[in-house]
Formats: sequence, structure tokens, C-alpha cells
Amino acid sequence: MVVFPTTHLNKLSVFRKILLVWGLFAVASPAWADADSDYELLVNLFREFREMTGVGGDEYGGLPMADAEQIAGEGLALERFQTQLRTIDSSNWPVSRQVDYHLVRAEFNGLEFRHRVTRPWFRDPGTYSDVVLFLGERLSFPVAGEELLLIRETLQALPELFSHAKRNLANTSEIPSDLATLAIRDLENAGAMFKSLAAEFSERDAELVSLTRRASEANGELLSWLLQHRSEMTAKAGVGREEYDWLLKNVYLFPYTWDELRTLVELEDNRVIVFQRLEENRNRNVSKIAPVQSQAEYKQSVSEAIDDLMSFMAKEEVFSMPDYLTPEGYFGSWHGFERPWPDHHDYFFNFSHREPRMEEAHEMVGHHFDQLRGENNTHPIRKGWRPYKISTARTEGFAFALEELLMHAGYLDSRTPRAREIAYEQAAFRTVRALSDIYMHDNQWTLQDAMEYCVANAPHGELLDNSPHLWFEMATTLRGVGHHMLMVVGKVQFMKLMRDYSQQKGDEFVVRDFMNEFFESGLIPMALIRWEMTGLDDEVSRLW
Repeated sequence: MVVFPTTHLNKLSVFRKILLVWGLFAVASPAWADADSDYELLVNLFREFREMTGVGGDEYGGLPMADAEQIAGEGLALERFQTQLRTIDSSNWPVSRQVDYHLVRAEFNGLEFRHRVTRPWFRDPGTYSDVVLFLGERLSFPVAGEELLLIRETLQALPELFSHAKRNLANTSEIPSDLATLAIRDLENAGAMFKSLAAEFSERDAELVSLTRRASEANGELLSWLLQHRSEMTAKAGVGREEYDWLLKNVYLFPYTWDELRTLVELEDNRVIVFQRLEENRNRNVSKIAPVQSQAEYKQSVSEAIDDLMSFMAKEEVFSMPDYLTPEGYFGSWHGFERPWPDHHDYFFNFSHREPRMEEAHEMVGHHFDQLRGENNTHPIRKGWRPYKISTARTEGFAFALEELLMHAGYLDSRTPRAREIAYEQAAFRTVRALSDIYMHDNQWTLQDAMEYCVANAPHGELLDNSPHLWFEMATTLRGVGHHMLMVVGKVQFMKLMRDYSQQKGDEFVVRDFMNEFFESGLIPMALIRWEMTGLDDEVSRLW
């Protein structure tokens, strides 16, 4: 889930952070000369890097107001970080500390990939149009409190931000047409949002009405500029196979190449489609599930699903449940129960309106509980989510795995057999998205090719055709390289880890113990967790 930026990036603060980093290397390094302090050096490098980048669990840190000179300065500082990291010899450290070393290395490499390959400040208009997209997500009338303050600040900043965008995007031949298409669509859709804001503020805040009008005008000007120059935006949107492989090895810490991933995802796609068809045949004489017909029915069904999941996990002792693992703060915020019941629902509700347990297993047991674990983690390097999608195979792969694996553990036993079909339908939609990711970034498919493939191959694909959900998912994986591939292969990695660990334990294997140890590793790449939990280094040895 994307988090709306909460702080504005001050231009002066960028230089201050970079100067802080240069000062760190010029002054502080001699104090770390003692070999026994190498791990402390690693921790301090990590902390200073996070200070420079502004990352603290939210990689969207603020409005993208940096100019070319500031971005270049960050790149120079990054090189100094990487040079300092290479002076640390971690080869004789305990495995857990070597894992920490490679987490820091991956994070530095993630920023390198952004500077060297994707260069979103100069190549992706969505870097700027995202702001209106996120602004729309915050709207829940009446707007008040902290939400109102954030909206006011964002409206105030938009004219300058969009002028800044045109300067950074001036080399239009570097901009991929598909990325321009995504940004244009968001800017066009923002018109209705600005009208809603103006109507909301019309009778209570004249200043906000004026800010909304100016922001809407700036939105229109950026939209017109993109449309005017669109024919010049001819770059390829995919990063290409060579850079994709570099990203896999050096940032995602994946022990696979593009070719190997394609095979893994295709095999998983084959499996879930076949299992779905077998479930349909098995249930051919069973009544189909009637979807809920109102917001009240949906809310009730979700509430029951959450209660069932909590009871199931406690009864079956799937993993330990510390006091902080509760649905509190999740139930209302995620589902949008306060919004009116629409005349037409987006694609994914085709699943959750029939059987919400898979969605709640993914979002609550997977993501919500992971977030709580991350917040309660006190490790100096492993606390919380990681930027640059370093955590994605772990977080999305695990959440995705829960949908099916908890089914085999029994959480759907009391439901109609038709519920099992939905588990595989959801899985199949994810595998087609993963294949879209792989082929778009190899530049074999365009955005349009990928969307047509999803409509033709996803279960109930006709509901996807030109849907907001499909646009969102394709933007997610085209702009966030590897996102859906990471989800599918992360699930495969989790099952491989469980297999290897259970084989080592033999008759002493206990699911609860395995899961608890898995969670203790933190939200880090699966290959590192497997190394730490099993001692097997066949995967990590491919990473350096």
C-alpha cells in the first residue's frame, strides 16, 4: 500500500544531509579504526545513509522537489558510502551479522539503481503526478484535523512542484511513452478530485478554495505540457534484461536470473490455473457463492472473517501471538466501509465480496501483522520495511502464500468448497501480473500488451478490461521494477525455506517454531532468512 508523503523535501536540507555525510567520512572515520568496531561502523553507516535519504519506513519521504544539482550531490555521497562499506570485511562475522552487512549493501545498491538506471526524477512523470493520486486517496469528507493540514500543504506546494517537474523532465526523449501514459491518466482523473475539494471548501474556507483552484490550474498545465510533448517521449519503459539481472542480484538479493524467474513464474501460473480448474470440476454440483449486496453486508462478512482467522490461528498454533498482534486499527482503515456502496465495483471485489478470508489472510495476517512486528523490532538495521523493494519478496510473497497455505492448514474447512476456487482465482491474477512484469521489463511487451494479456488470461478477465484496478497494478509493476514478480517468487521462496527447514528438523519439526523463527529474522530477503535459519549458503553464494 502506498503511503501519502507527510513531509516536504526542503532543498536546503538535501545539501545539509550531504554535507553531514561528507563530514562523517572526513572526520569520523579515524575514530573507527579499531577492527573490533567494524560492526558498529556498519550500523553507523546505515544510520547516516538513512538520514541522508530520509528513509524511515516510508520510501516516498516527501514531495520530489530536488533539482539536478542536488540529485548529483546525493549520487556523490552514495559513492562515498559504498567505498566505506567495501573497507569492511564481514567474511568472518557470524551469519546474522553478515546478513546485516548484505542488507546495508543492498540498500546502497538500491539507491545506485535509482540514480543509474530508472532515474525517476528525469524519466518518469509519475514521480510528480503521484502527488495528486495520493491526495485523492486521502479524501474522506468532511476533511478535518491532520488530514486537512496535509491537504492544505500539498495544495499550496503543487504549482511550484509541477513547474519543477517540467524543468526536470525537459529532456523528453528520455521519457518512456508508457510512463507518460500513466501520468497523463492520473492527471486527467484528478479533475474530479479537485472539483470535490472545491465543493467541500466552498462554504467554510475561502483560502482553501483559492489554493484548490491554483492547484487545479497547475495540474492542467502539466497535463497540457505532457500531451504537447508526448510524441517526443520514445524511450523504452523496461529496464532491460541485463539491468534486471543486476537488480535481482544486488538489490533484491535474489539467487535467480531473468530466465530462471520466467520459468518459475510460468510453472506457478500453470499450477494455480490447473488447481483452479480441478476445484471447479470438483464443485460442479455445489451452489455458487452469492456476493454481498451492500456495504453493511460486506462489513459484516469481513468482521466474521477476521474473527474466524484470529480463532483459527490461536487454535491451530500457527505462530505465537504477542499482545500487539490485533486487528485494532486495521478493520476500518483498510476497507473503506465509510464510503457509499458503488453502482459498479472494481475487479478485486469479485473475490472479496464472495469470500473475504483470502483477502484478510493477505492483508491482516500478512501485511498488518508484519507492519506491527516491524514497528516492534528493536534491531538497529532490521527494524521495519526496507526501501527500494528489498522487502517485497518477503512481505508480499509471504502474504500471498498465506492465502493458499492457510487453506491447506484448514482455515476454509468450515466454508463452502467453492471458497477454494477463489483462492486459486486470486493466485492466478497475481501470476499473470508477474508475467507482465517480466516481459515488460525485458521490453518484449508494451504496457498495452501486458494489459491485454491480463484481460485474456486472468480469471474473469473481462472484469479487468480498462478497470482502475488493472491500471493500478500495471503502473505498480512497470514503475516499481519487479513488484509482482517478487510477490509470486517470494511465495515460492517461502515454501522452499519451509521445506528445507522441515527436512533438517525431521520428526522434531513444529510449524509454530518455524514461523516464530521466520518472523524473528525481520522483513528481509528470503535468501538471507534461509541462510540464517538453515545455514544453507547455496543461494547467497550466488549474490557476491
